[in-house]
Amino acid sequence: MYRFLLTPRWWGINIFVVLAIPFCVFMGSWQLGRFEDRVEDHRAAPGQSAAARASEARPLAELLPVTKDTSGKRAEATGRYAEQFLVPERKLDGERGFYVLNLLRTDGGPALPVVRGWLPGDPGRTEVPAAPDGEVTVTGALQASESPGSDGARTAGGLPAGQLGMISAATLVNLVPHDLHNAWVTLDRADGGMTPVPAAAPQNTGLDLKAFQNLGYTGEWFVFAGFVVFMWFRLLRRETEALRDAALGIPEDSGTAVVAPSGAPAASTTSGAPASSTAPASSGSAGPGGPRHPEPASRTVDQDAGSAPV
Repeated sequence: MYRFLLTPRWWGINIFVVLAIPFCVFMGSWQLGRFEDRVEDHRAAPGQSAAARASEARPLAELLPVTKDTSGKRAEATGRYAEQFLVPERKLDGERGFYVLNLLRTDGGPALPVVRGWLPGDPGRTEVPAAPDGEVTVTGALQASESPGSDGARTAGGLPAGQLGMISAATLVNLVPHDLHNAWVTLDRADGGMTPVPAAAPQNTGLDLKAFQNLGYTGEWFVFAGFVVFMWFRLLRRETEALRDAALGIPEDSGTAVVAPSGAPAASTTSGAPASSTAPASSGSAGPGGPRHPEPASRTVDQDAGSAPV
């Protein structure tokens, strides 16, 4: 009965199932591993941040490009402060304020965005301390450029001149005439009485929305694997039932009713013989010659006997 599994059609179905199930299991396991890595990074983040703050500052060139391992490490750079920008709608300890960012022009290299500190209030209403003059050496936590999904980043336009919604080279490249590092530094010690901005955790390392998306994808891949197995058994059952019915002589359309078209004689659904196309006309039905009068009822014997002559 199961010889149909060797037909070309079922060979294709079987090969698909054999390949699809391991692939779904592999993808589900990979997504689960991504989620577990994010959980471990989230647990280790406080200790790594403390170790990074206590580590010795290293030259900026040794830490670039920014990776998950170098993000938050203390970097050191020397240059002169240039253009200044304000980054609004940034919170610190639950209080609303803004960052003060200056570009540091290094000798013979791209400019480095440096967050000098945080101030409460709104830009334009709060006095901002001027940047130090002359050559300075800055030390702070190295950070990757922000993306639209970063905490506090603003992608909508409409900001006044001199303000930024997101700290990134892609945002600054159209505002300044020189090259930029694809990174920024937040100072360990803010100048001018401002509050230093703490370093943020590297992107894609915490229990954020993307982490729980990985967990959701894990469930989806395992559901896909189960669905493939379910459909294979369902197709197998339908095929065996069709072969069993054929062996018993049961046609596939035996349970369907035949509907005759309008004006055509209806087919019998029991004996299979066509129904009679004519029916006996009633005594009062109209004939070819017009309507017939009803015939008188037959007389009874008693009536005949009573009407006989004496």
